[in-house]
Order: sequence, then C-alpha cells, then structure tokens
Amino acid sequence: MNKKRALISVFDKTGSEKLAGVLQEMGWEIVSSSGTARYLQKAGIDVTEISDLTGYPHMLGGRVKTLHPAVFGGILARRNLQEDLDDVERFEIPLIDMVVCNLYPFEKTARSGSSLEELIENIDIGGVTLIRAAAKNYQQVVILTDPGDYPVVMEELEAEGDVLTTTRQDLALKAFCLTSEYDSMIHTGISDSLGVQQEQMVNRIPLNLRMKLSLRYGENPHQEAGLYLPPLSDLPWEQLSGKPLSYNNILDLDCAMRGTAMMQDRTAALVIKHTTPCGMAYGKSPREAYERAFGCDPLSAFGGIVGITREIDMDAANAIAGNFTEVLLAPDYSEDALEFLRDKKPSLRILRWKGGRISPLHFTGTWSGMLIQEDKTAPLPDPSKGEWIGKPREDLWEDLILAWKAACISKSNAVALVKDGKAVGIGMGFCSRVFAVDFAVRQAGEQADGSVMASDAFFPFPDGVEAAARAGVSAIIQPGGSVRDDLVFKRAEELGISMFISHFRTFRH
Repeated sequence: MNKKRALISVFDKTGSEKLAGVLQEMGWEIVSSSGTARYLQKAGIDVTEISDLTGYPHMLGGRVKTLHPAVFGGILARRNLQEDLDDVERFEIPLIDMVVCNLYPFEKTARSGSSLEELIENIDIGGVTLIRAAAKNYQQVVILTDPGDYPVVMEELEAEGDVLTTTRQDLALKAFCLTSEYDSMIHTGISDSLGVQQEQMVNRIPLNLRMKLSLRYGENPHQEAGLYLPPLSDLPWEQLSGKPLSYNNILDLDCAMRGTAMMQDRTAALVIKHTTPCGMAYGKSPREAYERAFGCDPLSAFGGIVGITREIDMDAANAIAGNFTEVLLAPDYSEDALEFLRDKKPSLRILRWKGGRISPLHFTGTWSGMLIQEDKTAPLPDPSKGEWIGKPREDLWEDLILAWKAACISKSNAVALVKDGKAVGIGMGFCSRVFAVDFAVRQAGEQADGSVMASDAFFPFPDGVEAAARAGVSAIIQPGGSVRDDLVFKRAEELGISMFISHFRTFRH
C-alpha cells in the first residue's frame, strides 16, 4: 500500500503544525518547502523538501518552487485510470493525497498602499495552481485552504480513516471560491494601482462579493439576506450606536446618502421612507433643517431615516430625539450630542458617513439577469444650458434646484413642490404623472400657492401642468422630451407658469 502524502505550503501557518503532527502519527509523509518546511521542522515534524521530489532547487528568487510535473502529476493523477497510473510509474511520480495551502496576502498588501511592484510580487502563482489542481481532483486529493477546516479533517481521518466525500466536495468548492475571489482582488488592486477606473460599460465585469454583514432577514422575514462588498472595499459609513442594520434600513440608507451628497453645499436635511424622500429642506442650522424636512410629511416620517449634511450638535440631537427614527446619518456628531442620543435612543442606529460609495456602477438583479448601469446623477440644471418657456424666474432658481434634487432621488413617477427652501409636497412612485402632481398638491395644501415644482421626467399631457396651476405653482423644472412638448409648453404659457427645460431625465425605478 502506497504511503499517504500531504503537501503543506502555507503563508498563514495557524494550526499547520498540529495538522502535520496528526498526519505524521497516522503514517503520512509531509512534503513542504521554504518557510513552511522550516516552521514545521522547528515544531518537530519530519519534512521532505519539495526539491527532493522534483530534483530542482527553488529558482527565480523563489517564484518557482512547486511548479513541476513531479508535484502536479502527483496531485492530478486519477487513481482509477490505468493510463494515469502507468505514467505515475513510468516517471516515478510520488502521489500526493492532500494539499494544504493558503495564499500570499495580496489584500493586505493592496490595502497598505504598496507600490505596483510590491503588488505584483504578492500575486501568488504556485499556491493558486496547487489549490486549483487539488480541487479539480478532489475525489482523490483533499484540499485544505482554511485553518478553520483542519479540525474536521483530522476528526474524520481519526474516526473513519479517510475524509468523507461530502467533506471533500465542500472543501473543493471552498477552494474554487477562494481562487475566484483572489483573482478578482488582484484585478481590482492592479486596476487601482494603474489608475484604471471601471466606469464604462465593458463586455466582462469581474464580480466577486464577500459578506460584510449577515442580516436578520431580507425585505420580509421569510427571506435570507446579507450585505456584500466587492474586493478591497470598505463600508462608506461607521455605525456608532444602535441596533444592527436591517436589509430595509440599508436600502433606505442608499437614498439618504444620495440625497445628502447632492446637498453638501448647504446645511440641509432629508427624511427617507421606503427608499424615497418624504421631506427635504435647507436650514440655518442642523436643527432647523431637520425640523423643516420633517414638517413636509410628519406622518410618513415616523420610523424613517434621517440624513443631515452637517455635524449633529446638541440642539439638533434634542429635536431628533423627539421623534421615532430608525437611522441617523451625518458626517459627524459632537461628543455631547452622541452621548445624549446613545442614552436617550439606544435603539437608534447612528451612522457617521465618510462621504464615499462602494462602486461607480449600479447593479440590479432581475429574473432576466443582472442589469448594470453607470451610477451617475444627471448634471445639475444650468440656466445657460437649458431653456426657459415663458418668463425666466431666476428669483426662484434656488427652490427649483431643491425641487429638482427631491424629484431626482424620489421613485418614479415623481414630482416635488418646494417653497422657501423646503419641500412641501412630494408625489412619488405613481404610474401616472398627473396622479403624482395631485398627491403632492394635496400634501402641500395652502403651501402649494407660490411654490415651484420639479418633475423627474416630461409631462406627456398638459393635465399635470394644469393641476399645478390650479394649486398656485409659479414655476416648473422638467426635462422635456415629450412628443407633445409644444402643447405642454403652450399650455404653461397660457396659465402663466414659467417652465425651465433641463434636457435630463432622472428616473429612479
């Protein structure tokens, strides 16, 4: 009976001496090289050097150690195929029954800001090749890539004399996942080092995700969910207090970050509910901005997510604590405000936003496949690049821009009414644009008189403009582009409503 043989070549040596010791006690031969061999020998393990198997020393500064037919023939040989066994005998290839391997720390190197040359030297070649080969032949070769799996394999060997087929399968799949993630990480790291940004649409987009947060459930309790990040990415926020975030919290948080990003030039606040704003306003202070945003729709704001563009001070904290809020997002918090909110609202999820995002691309899973688009906001409307229908209203421009921002991050079809730096009505998620106008006008009530309105897309008929005129809306900003634009424009002029055409639609489905 051939002696069992394990090849151990690991960067992370955690638990490797114990595993090697157990295998050696069972009569296995341990094969290794370089640092791993020295480490195991210091632990009292008898080690056969790779060079003794191959007849070749390490070369090219250590770049080539295991890449040899004597190694890979022993891993890839199919024990149930006579032709393979004949080759093994003819070329005197020692069979390898277990590969224990993990990889150079490319991720750590990339995160440390290392040079391109250092990144390249930390791309593992031999290790990845060993792992792929062993995983390919998992029915006859056990592949171990995670020290956390060593105990299971040792237990099965001691109890059964072999590793179970189901365990071999699981370990092989884990190995393939590791090499896939490793390759994706290299692609990201080298791209970043070369200054290549993947913002354009290409035929292939490497997508390898790692779970960052395990969530209690998805949109509903019967759905499992987690938050995943691509290689070399970190969360763009830090949670300072409160309960763990839920799936729905994170969806709403996306809208909150988009909104606060659009209003960084001012002290501003917004309230998000079900991935769309129900309030948005400027203010002289964080508290004033919050109270004005909350006042747009206090009923919907219950249990919402609040985003504020400036540091939360004690005054703002007192106002926020008076209402039920799920998540609070801000660039920072004064020490006393943070301590107060932690004590007063222990369940409130308090986040410090670093101002970034994960990817310049937007991914949406569908039953038809993965939809991918640039995650790019339309250009801010510019008086010199759009056109006025009727009398220009530069005096209302600031409110028109705020209304445009509110409609831009609302679910389509969407319109927003703004007056004096505050959203007074937002109609979103309607299948008909005139229904969105009707809702926003009813919500605004008397405040609609003298307000301005933004629409995320064109008005297909004059009815939406007519509803706005009846409510007293003074000016409208919209992209235009309808086949009935001339009819809509003419009706706006007849009703005395100034209209700015931006030429950019801002749908959000």
